[in-house]
Amino acid sequence: MMHADMDAPLGTAGVLYMIVAAGTIVSSLASGAVLKRFGTGKAAAVSCVMTAGALLGFSQSPSLIWLVLFAIPLGLGGGSVDAGLNNYVAEHYEARHMSWLHCFWGVGATLGPMIMASYIADAGSGSWRDGYLAVAGIQFVLVVILFASLPLWDRVARSRERTSAGLAAEEAALRAEDAGAAGPTKPLRVKGVKLALVSFLFYCSVESTAGLWGSSYLVGVKGLSASTAAQWVSMYYMGITIGRLITGFVTFKVGNRALIRCGQATALAGAALLVLPLPAGFSFAGLMIVGLGLAPIYPCMLHETPVRFGKRHAPSIMGYQMAVAYTGSTLMPPLLGFLASHSTIGIFPSYLALSTAAMLLFSERLNAYLSKA
Repeated sequence: MMHADMDAPLGTAGVLYMIVAAGTIVSSLASGAVLKRFGTGKAAAVSCVMTAGALLGFSQSPSLIWLVLFAIPLGLGGGSVDAGLNNYVAEHYEARHMSWLHCFWGVGATLGPMIMASYIADAGSGSWRDGYLAVAGIQFVLVVILFASLPLWDRVARSRERTSAGLAAEEAALRAEDAGAAGPTKPLRVKGVKLALVSFLFYCSVESTAGLWGSSYLVGVKGLSASTAAQWVSMYYMGITIGRLITGFVTFKVGNRALIRCGQATALAGAALLVLPLPAGFSFAGLMIVGLGLAPIYPCMLHETPVRFGKRHAPSIMGYQMAVAYTGSTLMPPLLGFLASHSTIGIFPSYLALSTAAMLLFSERLNAYLSKA
């Protein structure tokens, strides 16, 4: 519908997606310096202004070039707020809060397309502009809330720091570390970071590949209708969302590392079920098991960042993790598409299983490395 209104080829959507993704990666890499300079509250509020303004611009764009221009602040704002919020929750809240944060990301990711679909269905041609306008309105409401709550961000941080039993020892260690360092340590030079980044890359490879190519596999190999395949993939995303809601309660009793390991093993079992030559119903079960297995991995890995690498390095490393995550989501699904174009979409389960196994391997290597250190 958009490409018809703009008199642009359908592939232009891919160009816009790549621009947004590039902006997100750049802002994620720069987020460490931004957060240290302005704090999470201000960074989140300004980032939300950028994304809200970009969505408003999308709704009013008279031509393709304006969509391209507004895609830039949309990506820059999204990456900064993502890294900032994840780092803030990892430093000042418990693992359950991180799981619930990402659970509600799933709710938002579900509601966005539903809002757009409702406008398209009700208003007919051209109503995509109203859909973007509605989402922009929601974003501007969030902007007001964020600016109104700015005093709370620092207050909560200071309050939680005062209640930290090991604060004095930690500050002394950080002062000694800073005094002995010639300059700020680059994130990639922190021990173990590269293993963590590769784990994030493969996690996002699994999550995004299953969501993007699952329907094609179910239709092309299992013989399902397109509508049934789409419903099954939506249930996969529902499994991730519900799983993160449940994980929040499980973290009261189980630590992050155990949940990460359990989730990876579960996802690998689901991928193995997809590989086996079984009836289509087992493919549905496999996708659901993959979704439930993925649920705790991402939020728990994020919440472990300050524990693994220290609070001083956490903001910058969090940004790098976000950047690698977006890179994985952007590049790994097209890689499967390229391979499938030279073979068959039947390689989807094997690709998924290998990516899951690689994620588990690098995650366990990181745990072993940190245990020795």
